[in-house]
This record gives sequence, C-alpha cells and structure tokens, in this order.
Amino acid sequence: MSEEPTNRSAEEPYVTAFDTTVRSVDGRDVTLDETYFYAEGGGQPADSGTLGGHEVVDVQKRGGVTVHTLSDAPDFEAGETVTGDVDDDARTYSMRAHTASHVVYGAGRKLFGEHGYGGFDIGDDSVRLDFAVDGDADEVSALSVQRLANEAVWDDRRVEWDEMDADEAEADDDIVFNLRADADPAETVRIVDIDGWDVAACGGTHVARTSEIGPIKVLDVSNPGAGLVRVEYAVGPAAIQRQVDETRAATRAAETLDTSVQGLPQRARGLLSENRELETELDELRGELLEARLDSVVDDTVDRDGEEWVVGTVDGVGPNTVSDRIADRNIDADVLVLTGSDGPTFVVVATDGETDANDVVGEVTAEFGGGGGGQPTLAQGGGLEAEPQAVVDYLRPE
Repeated sequence: MSEEPTNRSAEEPYVTAFDTTVRSVDGRDVTLDETYFYAEGGGQPADSGTLGGHEVVDVQKRGGVTVHTLSDAPDFEAGETVTGDVDDDARTYSMRAHTASHVVYGAGRKLFGEHGYGGFDIGDDSVRLDFAVDGDADEVSALSVQRLANEAVWDDRRVEWDEMDADEAEADDDIVFNLRADADPAETVRIVDIDGWDVAACGGTHVARTSEIGPIKVLDVSNPGAGLVRVEYAVGPAAIQRQVDETRAATRAAETLDTSVQGLPQRARGLLSENRELETELDELRGELLEARLDSVVDDTVDRDGEEWVVGTVDGVGPNTVSDRIADRNIDADVLVLTGSDGPTFVVVATDGETDANDVVGEVTAEFGGGGGGQPTLAQGGGLEAEPQAVVDYLRPE
C-alpha cells in the first residue's frame, strides 16, 4: 500500500480498467490505494462505473482523498484487491467536452479584448464556458466562435499535460487559471497545453489530440450576468445530433415555404415585409372600424346624474388604441365611456373636465374588480371581471 492514495485519472485519462487495493470501507464509501475514477470538480462531473462489481454512483475529494460512493455496501474489505471499471462512454464525453473548453477559450482569446476565466460546467448534452469580459453577447458571433474552434479541431493539434511549479505558472501571463478559488493550495499545478492554441492550469481529463474532440456546435452566446459572456456548445455525437436536428427543421421550414434551405433567409425577409404591410393595413382597418363605432354610439346619449353620458362597447381594439382615438376627437357629451375586451375586459373614460375620469374608472373597478387611472379628462382601467355589456348595463340608468 502506498504512503498516500493517488488519483491518476487526469494523468492517464485513457485508463478505464485497473486493479487496486482497498484502503478503507465506511458503509458505502470506499477509498483506494490508487484510482482512475475522476472526482467531481472544476466543472467536470464525477466518473461512473463499477468497483468490485458494485456500481459507483459518486466520486468526491474529501480532505485530499478520493472517496468512491457505491450503490450499496460492498462485500469486500480493506486490504483486498478489487477491479475498477470506469464507464468508457461517460469518460470519453468528459474528455472531449473538457478539452473543447480549452479550444473554445482559445477562440475567445482571438475574439475578445481584455477577458478572463468566468466558469465552466459540463452538462449531460451541452457545455457552458463563461468569459469574464465587459461586453455584450450581441457583439459576439456564435458562428465565429464555432468556426475558430472547429479549425483548431481540424488542425489535429497535440494536447499535452504536465505538472508545473505553481508560482512559476501564476507568473506566466499566457497561462489561464481555470481553477476554482477554493481549490486546495499546492506546490505544483497541472498545465494543459494545446499546441499553439491555448495553455491553462486545469485538473480535468483530456484527449491527446484535438481531432478526438469531434465537431463543436455553438448553441448560444449570452450574458448570464454583469461582466460575463457565456458560450454554450455541444461536442462530438451531441454536436452532430444538434446539427442534424437543425438541418431537419430548416428543411421542413423550406418545404413549408416552398423554397430551398439556402433560400430561407430571403423568403423569411419577404414574409416579414409582407407581415408588416398587413399589420399596417389591419391597424388602418381597425381605426376605421373604431371611428365608425364612435359615430354610432355618440348619438345614443343618456342622462346620468344630470350629465349627458355616452356609454357603449367596442370590438377588435385595445384600450390604448381607444384612448388615442378619443383623445383626438371632440365628443358632444359630458362623459364618454367605452368598454371592450382585449383579453380581460377594459374601460376607457373621457370627460369634459367637470367629472373626473379617474372617478368613473374607480367606480367601475370597485364594482367589477381590476384597476387603472390616468388624467382627469382621460383615464382607463383593465382586468375587469365582467363582460363589456355588463359594464354598459351598470352605467346606463334604467
């Protein structure tokens, strides 16, 4: 048994089957003399697999020691030799995804100005990498990041890792420190060097050449918080599937719009222009209908508390449109009340100033719920719990 337990997962990431001696067993938690299971950390999930025939459900570093948590209490004891089998598919995905983070970061070095490392996390089918940079995500093209990253993959660059004096590494401005602030202090750090592309302090597992990453598909570039730009991407088979899904969706859209995939942008611009023209025409028609409705209701006045009121319903328009129209119109009445529904029922009130429009809105909302307000001569309310005709019947005396 060695003096100190060792974890060789980052040093020898291609090893997924090994024999080792059990150091301790505490319930379902097991420590080993030597292990190749990666312990969760640095944005990379823990390895899964089996140990002595038992499923490994979690791997964590506790006090500098790798602890393997099994699905059930093992039937082996300290001092026995057991076989460890790391899930090869999960390990390969982590190796690709983690190496891709260095490739994407290298692309960011070329696209961003002053920037730093802001965080990293490997998900089940996508990965996120945060850049600490003062900038807007809209200023960064996802396709530019994707193109540069895949160029590095296609170049089949060597990926090498080795230990380096920690103080020496920190003094080198070319080395990015992708380590958590709470990482245990050490005399040396592992440096991952992608030939001519990126160099960083990192304790994760990596592939030996960038071509092993496979394609990188940038899914989104966003601002998750102040001073951060986030790049989300997929790698390998997941990237291929995302591309297939996008191509399938684009093909279906092209068929629906009776054009080719290449012609989709032009067809979309044409449809957007047509839609805007139709919206303009529709607004004009709604305005004409509202004017016609106003013409019909203003002649039907009623006496309410000694004032001449006009109360009626409108269809197909919202409260703001109604307010805009009657604000520019001279109404030969003391109070004009129009109610309709644009989702919830609304009411718009215009007065000659003798009666406060807010008081009328307050009376209606007190009766039917909702709220609102405005100017003494023009106010509106919304969220009424009644049909428009019920509001009319309430305001028009019998």
